Amino acid sequence: MTKRAPLALATTLVAALALGASGCSDPKKDAAAAGAPNPAAGSAGKVLGGAPVKGGTLTVLSNQDFAHLDPARNWVMPTMDFATRLLYRTLVTFKAEPGAAGSELVPDLATDLGTPTNGGRTWTFTLKDGVKYEDGSPVRAQDVKYNVERSFAPDLTGGPDYAARYLAGTEGYKGPLGGKHLDSVKTPDDRTIVFELARPVAEFSATATLPTFAPVPQGQEKGTRYDARPFSSGPYKIESYDRDKKLVLVRNEHWDPGTDTVRKAYPDRFVVVMGLGGGQIDDRIIAGEGADASTVQYADMRPESASKVLPAPAVKARLLAESQGCTEMLYLNNSRAPFDDPRVRQAMQYAVDKEAVITAGGGPALNEIATAYLPPALSGGKQADTLKIAPAGDPAKARELLKAAGKEKMKVSLSVSTGDKAKAEALQQGLSRAGIEVVVDTVDPGAYYDVIGDLSTTPDMTLTGWCPDYPSGSTWIPFVFDGRTIKDKGNQGNYSQFRDEATSKRIDEINAMADARQAGQAWIDLDAELMKKSPSVPILLERKPLLVGPNIAGAFGHPVWTGTIDYGTVGLKDPSKSQG
Repeated sequence: MTKRAPLALATTLVAALALGASGCSDPKKDAAAAGAPNPAAGSAGKVLGGAPVKGGTLTVLSNQDFAHLDPARNWVMPTMDFATRLLYRTLVTFKAEPGAAGSELVPDLATDLGTPTNGGRTWTFTLKDGVKYEDGSPVRAQDVKYNVERSFAPDLTGGPDYAARYLAGTEGYKGPLGGKHLDSVKTPDDRTIVFELARPVAEFSATATLPTFAPVPQGQEKGTRYDARPFSSGPYKIESYDRDKKLVLVRNEHWDPGTDTVRKAYPDRFVVVMGLGGGQIDDRIIAGEGADASTVQYADMRPESASKVLPAPAVKARLLAESQGCTEMLYLNNSRAPFDDPRVRQAMQYAVDKEAVITAGGGPALNEIATAYLPPALSGGKQADTLKIAPAGDPAKARELLKAAGKEKMKVSLSVSTGDKAKAEALQQGLSRAGIEVVVDTVDPGAYYDVIGDLSTTPDMTLTGWCPDYPSGSTWIPFVFDGRTIKDKGNQGNYSQFRDEATSKRIDEINAMADARQAGQAWIDLDAELMKKSPSVPILLERKPLLVGPNIAGAFGHPVWTGTIDYGTVGLKDPSKSQG
């Protein structure tokens, strides 16, 4: 039976967030997701706790381990925020500021945002002088090239594949571990790196914010074991890492703040404690006693904790709730029955009770119903509504479509991350109205994307979202719906395994458009066509509720990284009160 929050609580949450929480224009990912402001959210860019003081130990309480810390494999929030702010730097990054200012690009390893030539097919970056690794050796252009090449290695799955999409001459390339290197990435000297692209990419500066464009020295290569000990070019280095239990970061004494305009590195140490229950984390931070006063949470506050937070002004003042700028979807596995039939997929659009899923996810203050694939920031500030289906669905219409497809009774599997169990139960209950039996499998969050990204273990249905890496439809639709991107292992984005020639052809046509406005409208139009083909079901647009302890200062939800706390500038009010 689905556990639902009372309507009164949801209404209270709306009002409370209007007074205290924050909303912003939200670019992501996943390194940059753009999201439209939520009028219920109040002032944009809320910063908690005032100015931090240098020193002390900041503890991160988490229900999970990191999916991947290896920069060639890191493409999940909030791991990208955590690692690129603390462990390694990229050619370009985003400002460490709340609100709209946080979506502004700034140089990181590079001296500027890159220089395009050859009609946008060639991009040149010059590295800053004096950037060093944790052993004091210099960061070289060749190290960035090497990590870009590593992103092609079949064993190093899960990371961004922009390099494969954009670079020239990559067909059949399997990474540098066999001694082969890419001719389309040139390093004429230690501080210069040149990318030759297969087509013009006007937004390549934004692409260079992704972990793919962080440095990895070839001498530090450890294959899949690099995940456990990335070599630091950032302000912290790994002191110890006990998988699924604890990660301890200490200062990288060779990090030079004179080369870094973004990271402030206030705490002396970061300690990530893993494997805790979501409710346990909330309760500890709500109480805020002892060492827990100096903590932040890695995963979202549980919806059921709202009744403990909102009536207490002092606790509510420690709640962030930024827009994530992402669309959460029920991915349907198009590669096999029953979802290889477009009539069955369309029936699913009508069968889902989105209203129930919203309630299970914390109510209308923390979620709103999605009516299209592209999030609002990529569709003019408001989602389209092509199918015009009621929020609670239309089970009668769904039964009619299923009957026409000869599927009046269906039994399908659904895999969700452990924290989404309540949403899964809401989906299960809603789909049962149309005669669809759903078997739910919950997966540990740390392993979730590996499971659903392996075609041998992909279920019939998957619940997850997609966020643009920066404000462009090119970072959304091609990743989620281009069948040419599907991989046997490390599949990312196209979890529905949707293969459609007309869609792929149109993606190529839009990518070739030189006019950004024309391309933006073309992505919106393609979104509407895809809704009719129904490779997946858009469910909701989320906010990210995060609690911090009373000794935390400088905390804000970054607009690019789906509202996660910017670890580059967070710190403590009083370091002497921290422990760890």
